[in-house]
Formats: sequence, C-alpha cells, structure tokens
Amino acid sequence: MAIQSLIIIVVALAVLLVVGVPISYAIGISSLIAILQTVPLDISVVTGAQRIFVGMSKFSLTAIPFFILAGNLMNQGGIAKRLVDFVMALLGKLPGALLVTNVGANALFGAISGSASAAAAAVGSMVEEGEEEQGYDKALCAATNGASAPAGLLIPPSNALITYSLAAGGTSVAALFLAGYVPGIIWALACMVVAVIIAKKKGYKGTPGKFDWKNLGRATLAALPSLSLIVVVIGGIVGGIFTATEGSAIAVVYALILGICYRNITLKSFWNIVVESAKMSGMVVFLIGVSNILGWVMAFTQIPQAISEALLGVTTNPILILLIMNVILLVAGTFMDVTPAILIFTPLFLPIVKTFGMDPVQFGLILVYNLCIGNITPPVGNTLFVAIKVGRSSLSKVMPYMLAYYAAILVGLLLVTYVPFISLGLPQLAGLL
Repeated sequence: MAIQSLIIIVVALAVLLVVGVPISYAIGISSLIAILQTVPLDISVVTGAQRIFVGMSKFSLTAIPFFILAGNLMNQGGIAKRLVDFVMALLGKLPGALLVTNVGANALFGAISGSASAAAAAVGSMVEEGEEEQGYDKALCAATNGASAPAGLLIPPSNALITYSLAAGGTSVAALFLAGYVPGIIWALACMVVAVIIAKKKGYKGTPGKFDWKNLGRATLAALPSLSLIVVVIGGIVGGIFTATEGSAIAVVYALILGICYRNITLKSFWNIVVESAKMSGMVVFLIGVSNILGWVMAFTQIPQAISEALLGVTTNPILILLIMNVILLVAGTFMDVTPAILIFTPLFLPIVKTFGMDPVQFGLILVYNLCIGNITPPVGNTLFVAIKVGRSSLSKVMPYMLAYYAAILVGLLLVTYVPFISLGLPQLAGLL
C-alpha cells in the first residue's frame, strides 16, 4: 500500500503542477487522493482540515512571518549599498574586485534579507554600473551574481532552516542557525575562487594602490548597524536570551528603526511592505499547513518506512545512500521551490539517515544546500533568471560560466554531506548538541 500511495502522490502532484495548480493546493489534493484508497472521503476531508489547522497553529511558526517582514524592511532600507561598499573596501584588491565584491555582498545581504532573489536584484544593481565602466563581461557578472546569491539562505536568520525545524519535528533552531554559517561561507568561498580564477584569465585586476585602512574603517562604520542585526538576533537566540520567534520580532523592530534612520522607509512604503509581507507569509504558512496533510498520509500509509526499506535493500552503505539522496534532491530542486521541497522530502529522508546515526541538524543543512542549488538551475531557477535580467544578459551566454560555478558549489555540497564537523562543529562548541 505504501508504494502504491507514493506513486499516486507523485503522479497526481506532477499532473496538477503541469496544469498550473498552485503548489499548496496540489500537495493537499494529491495527498487526499492517495488516502482515499483506505479512508472514506468524508473522514479524509475532515481529517485533512484538522491537519491544516494543526500545522498552522504552531507558535514557532510565527517566526517566519516576522523574518519575512524584517527581510522586506531591509530590502527597502538602504542596506545593500552599505554592504557593497564594506565588502569592496575589504576585498577590493583581489583580481576581479567587483566580482568578488558581488559574491561577498550577496552572502551578507542574502543572510539579512532572507531572500536569494532579493540579494541578486539589490546587490547586482549596485555593482552593475562599476562592472560596465570597467569592461567586465556582462554574462560573467550575471553568472557570478546568480551563483553566489543563495549562499545567504544558508547563513542565519534563515526561513528555510526554520521550515526544516518544523518539518523535522522540532529540531533546535538555534543549532540549525549556528550550523548554517560554515556551509554558507563554503558556498560563498567556492564562488569567490571561481570568480578570481576567471578574472585572472580575463585580466580583470583589483583596485590599484595600497590597501586603504581608512576607507575600510569608514565602510565598516557605515555597514556596522546592518551587520549588527545578525549579531543581535543570532547571538540572542544561541545565548538563550530569547527564542527564535522573539528574535524574529526583535529583527522587525531593528530593521524598521534602521530604515527610518536611513530615511528610506516612509509611512506609505511601510504600509506597502507590510501588505507584501502579509501576502508572502500567507502563502508560506498555508503551504506549511497543507503539507501537514501530506505528513499524515505518509505516516498512515508508512511511506517513509517503505522508502527506507527500498533504499537499504539496494545498499546499506551510508556513502552511497547519501549520494543517491543528493541526486534526487538536486533533480527535485530544479523543479520545486525550497519551502515545499523541504516539507516533502524531510519526512521521506530523515528517518533513513537516522538509521545510520546522522544528526538531524547535519541532514537539514544537506537538504537546504541541495535545494538552494535549484534556485540557480533551469528550468525554474528564479534567482538565476533575476540575475540574468539585472545583468542584461541571456541564459545561453551565462550558462558556460555557470558550469564552473556549479562544479565549485557541488564540491561544497560533498564536503557538507560527508564531513559532519562542517555542519556540527559550531553547534557542538556552543553546547547545543
């Protein structure tokens, strides 16, 4: 029954998505179709409604709307330019200075805003003029911008990690946040290495002259209030001063005050930000609620156990099992957004990795890292297409450069997958594991 239910869910979900049904409705409908073979329609519908309510009524879920609002306030609050100036002052002497600056600023702004697409749009727009003046290849700039933007999704505060915590049954958000730093930095460093190598081949040099400590000091002071958001929120959560939900509310207040001080947020723009954040939050929270139906159906029909038995029947080697999972997640990520993919694959794969002793925190970073690659992979690849649009280039011109970035990012994925200390080192040092 389990395999039959899984086939029904996969086929129904695929058909519904192809005909244009929104992902949240598609998940709910396909789940109900699968359960109808064992549970009557009236009971299925009532139970499904109950599961949606239960899934949406978790207090910890409140953190997601607050972080979305804080991110949107940051997007409008004049943060990007200050971060670009800071990274340029710090890394501007490296070959391909503007490319390296793009990577570093994307990692910082993506972490603060919580959106890879927002980072690609905001930071890409800031560095575009300088890249054009210095004769940089537009396709290379677009590829660098797109490839590096998802790094910020791994660096906390991260809505993807909060979503995984809920899907995994309450894995510590503080541990996940700390675990995200090193994988996120690895992603950014991988992109920087590729950018420097290509820049050297093309003869793109860094800024002339000696390192300017005064300029770095000025840029640091200007960026410090923005960077402090990460320190305040993450430091408070990890230090046990407040919960992730309380930290998200503090992030909203901090971002609002900062935007007002920078004079980039007015009463009218604040209202528009709140409305847009409410729309985004409604979609995400409803999606999480509907995915609870899928979780119930999987548990009732014992789909995770069947998949676990099938995988372990092929091989009991953890290295091969993780490799198979990575391939599945990479393929799925090219067609699905991060949030629904987390909600679907966590209950499928988490029980399997637990059988050979993997910590849920490490698996969470493997899962999110994989799915973030889907942000820059056609045919969906929202972040990649935003970067192409901002960079005024085309997919055919950008893809040859993207292949080099994909290779470097995949090396990072293998490190995160097979070296537990990369994900678990910081949480263990902090006593969270």
